[in-house]
Amino acid sequence: MTEQTETTTSQDASLDAIAFAGATLAPFFLNDPRTGDAADAFAALAELDVEAAAAEWPFVDAVEAAADLALMREGLVAGADNEELVWEYRRLFVGPGHLPAPPWGSVYTDHECVIFGEATLALRAWMRACGIERTTDERTPEDHIGLMLALLSFLAVERPELVDDFLRDHLLTWAPHYLDALEEAATHSFYEGLARLTRATLAGIQRERGLVVNVPRFYR
Repeated sequence: MTEQTETTTSQDASLDAIAFAGATLAPFFLNDPRTGDAADAFAALAELDVEAAAAEWPFVDAVEAAADLALMREGLVAGADNEELVWEYRRLFVGPGHLPAPPWGSVYTDHECVIFGEATLALRAWMRACGIERTTDERTPEDHIGLMLALLSFLAVERPELVDDFLRDHLLTWAPHYLDALEEAATHSFYEGLARLTRATLAGIQRERGLVVNVPRFYR
């Protein structure tokens, strides 16, 4: 095997791992445990062999991945339709009322702390320029963490040449800050573990791909 072939194989494996991580994590940010479309994902996690899964989880040390996955599985012991889990999802992601850690990038980077702010518009313009069309959930701002993880997975498969630009200019600019806020706000082990695992995964991707991110000023 030549050096060039080895490099290409490594890049392909990295993209496969990015696609897996994005597709696996996104549904838990986007779906109400009781009424959403991720019942199979919640059920699979409830039965997860944590140690085996942690050993295979990409970009994260196995010890840390095991701790985070264990928190998530612990949160599903009473089932995905458990009242405490459902209430926590709605408190963190839906409302009504004040969200302690809003899941949209512009809330943190726009000086007015609003959804559909500058970060949303910048991402929308970038998607348009790259010929990327939304196919679902037209009402939710594009810079929702769950939608952006799903988009990351899509790009890794369909538009790999755009992955680094998307990470560097749109997702990594705010996601670690948001995930810190989510972990702090979470009162349920499932969402604490989800915040930790997602943050560690994105940090690992950034390290592996050698991305330098210009972190903006945060207004929240």
